[in-house]
Amino acid sequence: MTPSNHPQPSIHGQRSIHGQPSIHGQIDDTIATLRALADHAAAIEVIAARIVTCLAGHGTLYLCGNGGSAADAEHVAAEFVGRFLMERRPLPAVALTCNGPLLTAIGNDYDYADVFARQVRAHATPRDCVIGISTSGRSPNVLKALADGRAAGATTIGMTGAGGTQLAALCDACLLVPATHTPRIQEAQLVAWHLICDLVDRTMFPAPATTP
Repeated sequence: MTPSNHPQPSIHGQRSIHGQPSIHGQIDDTIATLRALADHAAAIEVIAARIVTCLAGHGTLYLCGNGGSAADAEHVAAEFVGRFLMERRPLPAVALTCNGPLLTAIGNDYDYADVFARQVRAHATPRDCVIGISTSGRSPNVLKALADGRAAGATTIGMTGAGGTQLAALCDACLLVPATHTPRIQEAQLVAWHLICDLVDRTMFPAPATTP
């Protein structure tokens, strides 16, 4: 049998066939990113505190993003309106990605860069939070939504990757995930959002003191 010129898959190796990272190597990268995320706990706590202030003041969270970040926006809105772990009242959160006719009308009649910003201009007030999620930190429609949120007096919050300084500059609070590879950024962002949801719930709805 003629030996193959391609590297063979290895269960324990860091490389796999065709020179691509192995499953174990990618999992190691994910773990390393999450460990590095722990160094950004203060940013996660600040975001949670800003959200608590908004919700306690009867404000609404408006979330936006593209692709996987759009899915994250909808996921996070569901955690607040539905529930995360504890039973509590629903919290007002709206993903600006959900209305297909509205998105396509704005994109067609104006520009795709306006699909979130026009909604922000319609709804956002100084009581609210506008939250932009972007792995690159350069998505024009997310940046425009944050800029218009700031112009409306809303609190602006961002979630992005290590290179997302353009997005961070438009935010009152921002987490720059310590990664540059899109899958690692998205994985860490989801973990960060779960931490934020937990912090918000425990701050707004503390467990009643038990009687000794």
